[in-house]
Parts: sequence; C-alpha cells; structure tokens
Amino acid sequence: MPLFLEGRWVEGATEQVIRSPHDGAEVGRAGFASGAQVDRAIAFAHQRAADVARVPLYRRADVLGRVADLLKARLEDVARTICGEAGKPMALARAEAQRGVETFQCAEAEARRMDGEALPLDTLPRGEGRFGVVRRFPVGPVAAVSPFNFPLNLVAHKVAPAMAAGCPVVLKPASQTPLTAYLLAHLCEEAGLVEGGLQVVPAGRRDADLLVTDDRVRLLSFTGSPAVGWDMKARAGRKKVVLELGGNAGVILLPDADVTAALPALAAGAFAYAGQVCISVQRILVPDGKRQEFAEAFGAHVQASVKTGDPARDDVLNGPLIDEPNARRVLEWIAEARAAGARVVTGGERAGNAVTPAVLADVPPDARAYAEEAFGPLVCVEGYASVDDAAARLNRGRFGLQAGVYTNDLKALWRLYDRLEVGGVIHNDVPTFRVDQMPYGGVKDSGLGREGIRYALEDLTERRLLVLRP
Repeated sequence: MPLFLEGRWVEGATEQVIRSPHDGAEVGRAGFASGAQVDRAIAFAHQRAADVARVPLYRRADVLGRVADLLKARLEDVARTICGEAGKPMALARAEAQRGVETFQCAEAEARRMDGEALPLDTLPRGEGRFGVVRRFPVGPVAAVSPFNFPLNLVAHKVAPAMAAGCPVVLKPASQTPLTAYLLAHLCEEAGLVEGGLQVVPAGRRDADLLVTDDRVRLLSFTGSPAVGWDMKARAGRKKVVLELGGNAGVILLPDADVTAALPALAAGAFAYAGQVCISVQRILVPDGKRQEFAEAFGAHVQASVKTGDPARDDVLNGPLIDEPNARRVLEWIAEARAAGARVVTGGERAGNAVTPAVLADVPPDARAYAEEAFGPLVCVEGYASVDDAAARLNRGRFGLQAGVYTNDLKALWRLYDRLEVGGVIHNDVPTFRVDQMPYGGVKDSGLGREGIRYALEDLTERRLLVLRP
C-alpha cells in the first residue's frame, strides 16, 4: 500500500511485509517513507496550514461525522485489519473499531461547540471603554507518532481532535501496524478532508526524526515508551509536546470490596490483549490477611476463564505478544521474580509468541515484574496494612497513569483519590476503563498532557485576544 503524502497516494521509498504476530503469515504490504519523503510531508503540512485552519467549524464537524459513519459501515473490515497486523483478539479488535467510531463522533461534537470568551476589561480603571474577545486558533502542523497496541483508536485520538482544531497532521504509525492507519486515511479522503489535513508516512526512527526536531512542526504528540518519549521531548525544541507513556497500573481492593464480583474484571483488565495496554492491571493490592487466599482464588479464576491462542477466535482473550523478543522478555521477568522469591500461582508458559496468563505473589519490589511496565500477561498480588499503606505502595513506582479502587466506603475512596499519584482513579472497576471523551494521561514517567477530545483541543489550539475600543 503506498504512502498518503501531499494529498495523494505515492510509492514509498521501500515496501515492508506486515506479518501476523500469531503465526507470521503475511497480512499485507506497506510503503515506508524515506527521510526526504518525511521532509516533504512536513513542508506540505506547513504550506497547507493556513488553508486547513480556515475551514469553518461546521465543515470540520461534517467531515468528522462522515469519517465516523464510514468507519461504522466497515467495522468488521477494520477489526480484521487490527487483528491481523496487531494480533489483537477479534472481540477486542471489534471493540476498538467501535471506539474509533465514537472518538470521531466526540470530535464532531466538540467541533460544533468550539468555545470562545467575552472578557469585560472595565473591571479595572484602565480598561474603561474597552472590551475583550478571546478565540482559540489552531497551533499549526502536528506530528503524531502512534503505537502498535491500538492502531485505530490511539491514531484517532491524535487525528480527530486535530481535524476539529484545524491542524494538519503528519502521522507516523507504528511500523508493525501501518495498514489500519492507511485504511483510516482512505476513509478521511472519502469523507472530504481538506487536502493536507492528514498525511500518513510510516518510517524508520532515523527517517522520522524530523518530526521531532523540525520547527515547522508546532506540536508533537507521541504515545509509546518513556525512554523514547522523554528523549523526544528533550530534542523537540520550541514545539508543544504531548506524551502518553507507560504505566504500571494497580488495583486496590479495600476490605469491604466484593472480591468474587471483581474477579472477571480483574482477569480481563490484566490479560486482555496479553496485557499490552498501558493501563493493564499489573498489581493487585489486597488486605494483608487476605493476600494468599486472594492469590489462589484469582489464579484459579484466570486458569478457568482466560483462553490463550489464535486471536482470530472469538473466545480468545489472551493472544500473542507483538513479537518474539517481547515474549522472551516476559518469561525472563517472571523467571527473575521467581529466583528472587516470588511464587508463580499460575501461568508463565510460552507457546510461540503467546505467554499464558501469569499470576505472581510475594514479588520483591525491585523485581522488574513489579517495578517496571510489563506490557505483557503478568500480574503481581501484594498485601497492604491500611488505606494509607496501600496508597504509599501504589505511589512508590515511577509511573502514574490510572488506578482502580474497589470499595463502597466513600470516605476511604476520597482519601485514596486525594493521595494517589495518578492521572485517573477508577471506582469499582479496573484501571483499563476508558471512555473516549474523558481526560486521559498520567503523571511522573507516565507522560505529559491529556488526551480525550476536549482536553486534547487545549494543546491543539492557542488563545488569541482581541481588545475592542468602540
């Protein structure tokens, strides 16, 4: 499939075969851009920025609505593409396709209510006889760098709000998952997106580096690993930077929690898509006296309910990891934890690129399975002595994306909401819960800024003041 560059489909500098993470079968071919083609994409976005910005809001909204409708009409095709190139189980791929529809619908709604502000200036003597108007204007060209794990919806969270804001986007999708991005580009073109509103240029890291360093880009939006993201920010120069990085999400089960009712959500939150989700459940904190009992009950539930295998099957929840190195890494982390004294309650066995869901107990805090982002199918069970101890344990890591708290004790919930160093606290559910209009992002090594359409628009626009003197 060729590049979507300068408003047309052109041949890339190279062509790469995209293979299924499950069995290595070819699922498609994609053009990849050279550094010169990335430079052309930035130049074209810069050239077209004023025209994209002048598109009236109702037309931006109409295009966003048409993209949503076109996606909805092709949900199954989109889901199959996601499943094929990302190895995402079909049930989850369909859910992502539906969320993509909803993300564009949210962007359409936000475009129709883009707000401004009337500002009285005569509240101070020097302002007498003057009046202020504040409007939001697009920042200009956006470089969007997206990951493999949500090849549609995390692309949509960069492209859709930029379309609403009136910013041209140069998108570099993950090298493993360009086909979904190309499919979306076709739908945007069909929907009537203004020329230059979106370009799609998969590229190697060196060829794509201009997206980070070039001052013609006014905002860089990156989702991926902390090491790469913070390095990008350090080299990004004067442009705005939004980073959605890693996580090590925890769930706190307070003493009054209905543990039995929570087990299915905990299992899905930990092991859906082999844990390759930034807010996947990686740590479960339970009262000290219930730790061993819970670990056994959770392990038994996972063994009985979470199926591992071919992602094309509707009953599979835990499919392959994205590639063999990551499957080996997860096994290495489990072995390291076990050697340091952890107990493997269940799982941790490899078949191809898949690893069976691993439940670990008594994991030392310095083990990578506990302290780092696993991005794989493993979860650590630990105890706590009090509400404040639970908060301190969850806070001691370097990540802070989202956390779940199971309780009906609102006083304790509020105490945790006040103390947990995260971007979001989810009550009576797992941290993988996300509705696409809510603010999403983290603190510490989990990132900078927020996604979620209305909140993304804050970074994609700049306020401009007009002082009137009638």
